[in-house]
Amino acid sequence: MGKLLGSVFAVGILLLGGCFGETVNNEVVSGHIKPVASTNPVTTDPVSIDPEYPPTTVELDFNSHGSALNGHFYLAGGAGPHPTVIMLHGFPGYEKNLDIAQAIRRAGFNVLFFHYRGAWGSEGSFSLSNVIEDAQAASAFVRSPDSIAKYRIDPKRISFVGHSMGGFAALAAAAKDKQVGCVIGLSPADYGIRGSMFEGESAAQARAGFAAYVDGEHLLGRGSLKGTSGKKLLAEIANNMEAFSVWKQAGEFSGRNVFLLAAKDDTVLPPDVYHKALVAAFKQADDVSLTHKLMEGDHSYSWTRLALTQEVVKWLGANCK
Repeated sequence: MGKLLGSVFAVGILLLGGCFGETVNNEVVSGHIKPVASTNPVTTDPVSIDPEYPPTTVELDFNSHGSALNGHFYLAGGAGPHPTVIMLHGFPGYEKNLDIAQAIRRAGFNVLFFHYRGAWGSEGSFSLSNVIEDAQAASAFVRSPDSIAKYRIDPKRISFVGHSMGGFAALAAAAKDKQVGCVIGLSPADYGIRGSMFEGESAAQARAGFAAYVDGEHLLGRGSLKGTSGKKLLAEIANNMEAFSVWKQAGEFSGRNVFLLAAKDDTVLPPDVYHKALVAAFKQADDVSLTHKLMEGDHSYSWTRLALTQEVVKWLGANCK
């Protein structure tokens, strides 16, 4: 008799499960059963989507100083309005960090990715000054009334996430654009520091190597950048070392959130030089909410991508929503 009652009870539970959802790890959310792991956007797809406002990708371009910049928008699911991240790639843009962008979108953020002037088919000519202006143009684009309505954007929740040169652009542009509330620098460059390393006869080999890379001498084609050369970029860095020293602009981030990450085995931008200087400067700045972390990995975090993505998504969710 006890076995029969137990069987009837079990069948009843299964029937209820069929009505209300499938039982997995006993977690019920909004009337649906879902796995506990699904709460982590870094490793799990959404359990359900809003059929009226599903996550989607929109190809687009927008204007920066008369040139069309090509890119795309990863739009978060739901009616929103959503906080929005502007993803700024490094130099010249081989590592785009779109795996991180997808996870950020799953966490409920829109993510705009684009190419700077003169890079990867965008109009205009490439320069470091233009990169900063293009980041500012992207911020203005996502805060325009048309974009707010079309892409379901919360204009008070705009963040920059930049890697390497993109980290330089994020910090330099946000120093001027106080409407960007959060900035993440993933191994950010500082071209003021970089410029000092190019000075003098002893740095001739470093200058030659940098120029050869800019000119695409390692490639069969002409490279991804137009309107520039190694010689032009070296001259631009030398002529703008003060303006390009982003560590000197830390005081412009009062009342805002900044997250600086670096990788222990980064030989492109060694953390003892770049990360150390930036962290020290931001620690001295008044009223800046600073988080900083030194992680395992190389300049592209090649063997710690999930750990890096987890850090970025967690910090954005805690500080920028």
